Amino acid sequence: MITGKSIDRLRVGDVAEFAKTVTETDIYLYAGITGDFNPAHVNEAYAKNTFFKTRIAHGMLTAGFISAIIANQLPGPGTIYMKQDLSFLAPVRIGDTITARVEILELNSEKNRVRLKTTCKNQDDVMVLEGEGLVSPPKAAKS
Repeated sequence: MITGKSIDRLRVGDVAEFAKTVTETDIYLYAGITGDFNPAHVNEAYAKNTFFKTRIAHGMLTAGFISAIIANQLPGPGTIYMKQDLSFLAPVRIGDTITARVEILELNSEKNRVRLKTTCKNQDDVMVLEGEGLVSPPKAAKS
């Protein structure tokens, strides 16, 4: 069984990233899975009359890229996501390449908690999302 890093293997300042180009398919799949069919995401005729002038990706779709890092890289498989604060700073459009980043800010060994800085930037280095997360990494394997 693959497990992520236990708290004793983590260090403040550890970083992991994940990049993905957002497609129209991503937006429609996310809408279908969540039931969020806001026309700002799925209706170009409607979206042309909004502040953004085109459809934008769901903010939580972008936030999901952070979850991918936590689940797969840092701390990795077996990690329990406990809390996430988010600020959505700029729109994500179809075709944008988003780089999500997780950085360890604090380790609490007694409670097995890790506080994370979480960000997403687009291909132009514009911060589209920032926040802070709290996770519980997997326990160390018993020998």
